[in-house]
Amino acid sequence: MTAGEVSDYTGAADLLGHMPSAEWLVADRGYDADWYRDALKDKGIRVCIPGRKRRKKKILFVRRRYKRRNRIEIMFGRLKDWRRIATRYDRCPKVFLSAITLTATVLFWL
Repeated sequence: MTAGEVSDYTGAADLLGHMPSAEWLVADRGYDADWYRDALKDKGIRVCIPGRKRRKKKILFVRRRYKRRNRIEIMFGRLKDWRRIATRYDRCPKVFLSAITLTATVLFWL
């Protein structure tokens, strides 16, 4: 849990040590950093992150795989349909994550 103004790099650095094994990581441009790409490569995870627009060296990525990222965006949109999640009534991170878990469980069964 980070504040809304915190860069994506901060959360990514914290989660790197707890990341489960995976074949691919698909993320948006906010996670484009050489150190992050190298750390994922060391863990054996292939990266599908487009480069930032101001990057001098062009980054190659699998466009077809990146386009499937919309499924994740749709899931977050469905979570935000619930007012408690969208406005973040719960200030305590444990309670907020519990509300997200409960909401995700209900959405799974709908």
